[in-house]
Order: sequence, then structure tokens, then C-alpha cells
Amino acid sequence: MPLDKEVKSKLIEEFSRHEGDTGSPEVQVALLSSRINQLTEHLRRNTHDESSRRGLLKLVGQRRRLLAYIRRKDFQRYMALTERLNIRRK
Repeated sequence: MPLDKEVKSKLIEEFSRHEGDTGSPEVQVALLSSRINQLTEHLRRNTHDESSRRGLLKLVGQRRRLLAYIRRKDFQRYMALTERLNIRRK
């Protein structure tokens, strides 16, 4: 189940770095986090849905790699992003 168009555009607008920005790592992490939260709720209701669980794990891994990239490039941006999205960090 993909994200609603309104939710997606709201996230892009909130986390974009400049006008028309849809591909910056911050936007990607925000979209992935929203999708991860949605899938987590789905799996709480449907505990035996193994294909969705695999998809969730892939999304979590992708988000982790993007966060590592942001952390490597600009630590302050990383800290601000994890605060805004309530993501635990090591």
C-alpha cells in the first residue's frame, strides 16, 4: 500500500532543501520513515505477512544506509533529521 499523494507531497515540502527538491537524502529518509511506520502498523495487525516483513526489512536497511551517508557528510544535518523524525541513533 503506497503512501497517499497528500502525505507524500506534505513530507516532500517539509523536508526539502530547496524548491522542487524531491531527491535529497533528507526527503528520501522522511518518505522511507513514513512508509516504515505504515508497514509496522500493518504487521502488528497481520503477524503472518512474511512478504511485507521482508519489504519492511529492505526499507529499514535502505534508510540506515542513507542516514549513514548523511552522518558522514554533515553530522549536524544528521542530528537535526533524526530529532525531527524521532529515529533512534547509535
